[in-house]
Amino acid sequence: MEASFELTLQIVIAIVAGIGAQVLAAFLKVPSIVFLLLFGILLGSSGLSILHPNWLGTGLEVIVALSVAVILFEGGLNLELRDLGRVSAPLRNLVTFGTLVTLLLGGMAAHWLGEFPWPIAFLYASLVTVTGPTVVSPLLKHVKVDRQVSTLLEGEGVLIDPVGAILAVVVLDTIFTTHASPVEAMTGLFLRLGIGGAIGAAGGWLLGYFLKRAHFLSEELKNLVVLAGLWGLFGLAQFIRSESGLMATVLSGIVLRASSLPEERLLRRFKGQLTTLGVSVLFILLAADLSIASVFALGWGSLFTVLVLMFIVRPISVSLCTLNSDLNWRQKLFVSWIAPRGIVSASVSSLFSILLTQRGINGGDAIKALVFLTIMMTVILQGLTAGWVAQWLKITSKEATGAVIVGCNPLGLLIARLFQERGESVVLIDTDPEACRQAEQENLKVFLSSGLDTGVLEEAGLASMGTFLAMTNNGEVNVVLAQRAAEEFNPPRVLAVFPRDPQTSTASNQVNQAFVPQLPIKTWNQYLNEGNVKLGTTVLKEQALSFQQVHLQALINSGELVPLLIEREERLLVVPAAEEWKVGDRIIYLLHDPRPKLLKRLSGASPSSRLVLEKLPEVEEVPIPAAALEVPLKQV
Repeated sequence: MEASFELTLQIVIAIVAGIGAQVLAAFLKVPSIVFLLLFGILLGSSGLSILHPNWLGTGLEVIVALSVAVILFEGGLNLELRDLGRVSAPLRNLVTFGTLVTLLLGGMAAHWLGEFPWPIAFLYASLVTVTGPTVVSPLLKHVKVDRQVSTLLEGEGVLIDPVGAILAVVVLDTIFTTHASPVEAMTGLFLRLGIGGAIGAAGGWLLGYFLKRAHFLSEELKNLVVLAGLWGLFGLAQFIRSESGLMATVLSGIVLRASSLPEERLLRRFKGQLTTLGVSVLFILLAADLSIASVFALGWGSLFTVLVLMFIVRPISVSLCTLNSDLNWRQKLFVSWIAPRGIVSASVSSLFSILLTQRGINGGDAIKALVFLTIMMTVILQGLTAGWVAQWLKITSKEATGAVIVGCNPLGLLIARLFQERGESVVLIDTDPEACRQAEQENLKVFLSSGLDTGVLEEAGLASMGTFLAMTNNGEVNVVLAQRAAEEFNPPRVLAVFPRDPQTSTASNQVNQAFVPQLPIKTWNQYLNEGNVKLGTTVLKEQALSFQQVHLQALINSGELVPLLIEREERLLVVPAAEEWKVGDRIIYLLHDPRPKLLKRLSGASPSSRLVLEKLPEVEEVPIPAAALEVPLKQV
């Protein structure tokens, strides 16, 4: 009973420490692996000696295997084949030729600098060929780089994990069977890749086929069916050929994603949560099992080995693999810098350390220590500086311009014209043929389709646009459109017009409320149709900032003014409802002015005469009327 309680306590400590590390990393906006390593080492035998993974025995190997299966499946599930098509050549080169370059050059560095025997040196090099998606993906969520670069790095992280892990198994087999010829080693590699790929592809298709027709299952049960299915495929592949299960899990995730399941977003969210839990627990356990003394015992040669891997081997590999690609030198340099190692390297090296020790082969502990040193150095040096490097190279997606606007109503047309006259790309999407014809008459690019169609969003160029704005007359629809765009394309700025409703406004942290809270969009479209508005600008000045903000807010609260765009640092941005204005901002707004309609009536003109939209985008400095500024300040 006491032994059972101690094992339970070990798992509980690992879970609490792992989730705590994730929370702290999210708060400080740094890669979670930094705190997972720190907490694991602190709790392990080299620190407070609270956590003892070796007590789990073979249970640790089971936890490692099942967790890695979920991690790789989730990576395949998040891999978008359409995006990979844009970088297919450099990605294919990185996963194949780049892996061989890292294996050869990394092995030489480990042998000549780290003074490892050739077999152990190449085993280390095979373990660090992988760049983990569990490190790269969270890193790219904090560091917003252009989509082409992020897709290449995420695709490499997902696809190279099983390839690198299987390559490491082949090297280990070669060490165990020194009589094996190179042909036998390569045959083993291709057998594992082929068997795993076939089982994963077939299993993923069967899972998708079943889930599409299993209408009697609840969404929660479907998630568990997928979990059971992926572990079943992993076990089947492992049973037929050892270590082929890694490729099976990746392929099954990619094929299931291509099946376009209706519950795809819920499934990805569930698997993402499982992955976070698995990574948290696994890394805490593996880091706790690491002896810091063994890391320091490696000497300066091993430190130089890691530096050569980061600053010589990786740049050479990326340069050769992207030689004829359309990536510019800035993008190539960033890809060369971002190659943090993660959970697969750590878990496989820990497993190999046990196997080498069991076979009586020296070097198991040293290999594990060197791999963890590589993880620590790449994560800390590359992960913590990624944002600065991206800004220095000017490849952050925040620099992206242009907009995709769903809603060809008068207000949407006006904003589109303002973007277009600024020289930025703009695309409109609507299901109303008449509204689309009106947009075409104004020389605006428009798609007659639903904003939920990811194919249309891709054709509209959302992958390279800076802003997505949903502003139909239905607020709930706008939120759904914006959430879908954020999940599928993740543009830098995602906004939607929706009412202030607790269930709606908190639906997604990626979606911002556009313009002002509870914007009566139908009313302002009517004002535009009737010509009861003025389009004006005002520049916020330091000496009058408080006065300007108070009176602008008073007009907004009274429903007489709507801020549309902000010109800040030579960029045009749609105004979020919660935006904090700054000195120097040039605010473009619409002001309700009923006088034009009154003058029309007094002059005998038809009240249905509408303001000509072509003249509206000619923005001039329009002062806020003095009468409007007399709005009581108690309305603020």
